[in-house]
Amino acid sequence: MPEAPLISVHALSKHYRSFKRREGILGGLRNLFHREYQTVKAVENINFEIGRGEMVGYIGPNGAGKSTTIKMLTGILVPTSGEMLSNGFVPWRQRTAYVKTIGVVFGQRTQLWWDIAAIESFKLLRRIYDVSQRDYDERMELFNQVLGLTELLDVPVRKLSLGQRMRCDLAAALLHNPPILFLDEPTIGLDVVAKDHIRQFLRAINERYKTTVLLTTHDLDDIEELCRRIMIIDRGTVLYDGPLSRLKEQFLRTKQIKFILRDGDQSARLAAFEHNLPALAPNGDSSAATLRLERLDEMTCRLRFDRARVSSSDLIRQILAAVDVRDFVIEDEPIEEIIKRIYSGEAEMSSYQPVEKDSSPVTR
Repeated sequence: MPEAPLISVHALSKHYRSFKRREGILGGLRNLFHREYQTVKAVENINFEIGRGEMVGYIGPNGAGKSTTIKMLTGILVPTSGEMLSNGFVPWRQRTAYVKTIGVVFGQRTQLWWDIAAIESFKLLRRIYDVSQRDYDERMELFNQVLGLTELLDVPVRKLSLGQRMRCDLAAALLHNPPILFLDEPTIGLDVVAKDHIRQFLRAINERYKTTVLLTTHDLDDIEELCRRIMIIDRGTVLYDGPLSRLKEQFLRTKQIKFILRDGDQSARLAAFEHNLPALAPNGDSSAATLRLERLDEMTCRLRFDRARVSSSDLIRQILAAVDVRDFVIEDEPIEEIIKRIYSGEAEMSSYQPVEKDSSPVTR
């Protein structure tokens, strides 16, 4: 018998009634006697289920409804309509009991006490969540190993950098080992090293404790590093819900070959190859969408091509015949380009066919 989903959402909506203000003095006077309102549909009739141990990316443009969904899932907001069950609770009805079973991290807010050392915040949270000393010591050891917290524990939270504070916030959110972790832009404003620390930590927690993670972010590297499944939301409606691999398979338009020249003497031969590039395109189609060569540096080049119109194997043979290369690699179109086309309406979502979701964690 299949395991019941940990999170179940059905026909969930959140509408706001917004006052329309008129401009100018006359408009202000009219507002006093006759007000007009409009309904803003932040989330409209969304449905999804998330199983135990899944790491799901929840993405969309600004104002799409991501944070509103997270706030309803955490019990902060009450939905206008619809049903939701998370870890056996209705979040906004049983909030006191429910919040003890979840962890939440908002990118620009902290749950740590601002003026005391981070270790004191952890000790206070241990007592609030009634975590045993043994479990506390075990989890803090893991957090120290993966997040490198040792040097931060005695520093007042207000003196921590954004990246350091985010590492502490993640540890605080998971101190009581909740089965569900909600992350809203956890890597916003962080450098490459800090992002890598956080991604490693989330993979370790998911692997060790089977923690279910719902992640909203604009950094699609987070999604590719952590999630096999993504949900794309726009204007309050879910456009896609399925494996990331399936999204690429259905909507991938271009591929690219990156190659490194053997030596500087190849420049003249590369120029000749670039001049003859239009002849390699089918039916003489020399548009940039079909074939486009870019010089990344003195020795490195990238050739982008329409995978539906140009054979990668034929193109590789042409490159090797034209220039001497030291190395080359075939890469997919960046996921950002696919998502951008979906947001802009260029990708036809009506052709999307849902498939069985892969809930296994990403391993690297």
